[in-house]
Amino acid sequence: MYFLKLLLKNPFRHKLRSSLTVLGITIAILSFGMLRTIIGAWYSGVDASSASRLVTRNAISIIFTLPMSYKEKIRQVEGVKIVSWGNWFGGYYIDKKNFFANFAVDPKSYLNLYPEFVVPEDQKNAFIRDRKGAVVGKKLMERFHWKLGDTVTLKGTIYPGDWSMTIRGVYTGKTSSTDETQLFFQWDYLNESMRKSAPARADQVGFYMIGVKSPGDASPAAQEIDSMFKNSLAETLTESEKAFQLSFIAMTEAIVIAIKLVSYVVIIIIMAVTANTMAMTARERIGEYAVFKTLGFGGIHISILIFGESMFIAMLGGIIAVGLDYPAALWFKSQLSNFFPIFNIDRNTIYMQLAAAFVVGFVAALFPAWRAVRIKIADGLRRIG
Repeated sequence: MYFLKLLLKNPFRHKLRSSLTVLGITIAILSFGMLRTIIGAWYSGVDASSASRLVTRNAISIIFTLPMSYKEKIRQVEGVKIVSWGNWFGGYYIDKKNFFANFAVDPKSYLNLYPEFVVPEDQKNAFIRDRKGAVVGKKLMERFHWKLGDTVTLKGTIYPGDWSMTIRGVYTGKTSSTDETQLFFQWDYLNESMRKSAPARADQVGFYMIGVKSPGDASPAAQEIDSMFKNSLAETLTESEKAFQLSFIAMTEAIVIAIKLVSYVVIIIIMAVTANTMAMTARERIGEYAVFKTLGFGGIHISILIFGESMFIAMLGGIIAVGLDYPAALWFKSQLSNFFPIFNIDRNTIYMQLAAAFVVGFVAALFPAWRAVRIKIADGLRRIG
């Protein structure tokens, strides 16, 4: 009982040092969690991908277009249930800093193909009827304080000029992982404008979104589509929606790797700091450990004291960090909503944080415990007084 009481009292015998160590561990574990969450947010689009959807794009690059005439041929492929199409518009609102994802799409087929975008039926019909109509995500509406019926003007980059459209619908996500920061408007509006201003760019689509009857039809359908347009002026590359999303992430792979490395470096640094704290603590208590040995306590008891203190400090910092995860995530979401519309703490991230705290506490106690166990009683007693 006395040994257990000593185990619980030891961590805060030096209150200032222990408190600062707990604070350092808390900040490090919290930073580790936020960095891992950023990586998760980076892959959120991949995780939300459907196994029953394919994307067909130009085989050379996504920046090259495909003829509108491909639509009917793709529809005839066995296993294909629905075909939609669209273009990445790339416009911004008023100022370039007000950037968000915006697409020109075929309204009926697109909303049927993406049931995760939930639009009230009356708003959906209003969007389909209005050639200059648009559907906007709930979070994007809140960001710019828009409301139904407002006229929004986007400044084009890929398609120069001012593009005015009326908000006819607001979509919400079917799940928490659905991005609610996008804007969709009618592809016909874009195409008709191109026919007048740049006829060579008319009747061209950036990609086809294809819904198949079952996930098992995806691979055969993709192969047939690509073989159909092989050796044509615009060859295609058809891949699963997940692979399509990963191709975008591959462009920023170096950033993702850097974030991962930083997250691990943070843990290594705080591990060194904690190890230094435990080394100082063990050095100060060498005399006490010698007395314990004199009284018959073995090396295992000394190790338990040191490991217990280290683990208590590390796990306390880890638990506090986990408790701060959700407030920190809310702050990050409000500040970085333009870049990470989905910023949710994953359960696996919490497990990793607690595991990191455990590893920090364990590793930090290894050398001090080894040193304390090996010291001779006579050498230890010399340090008393």
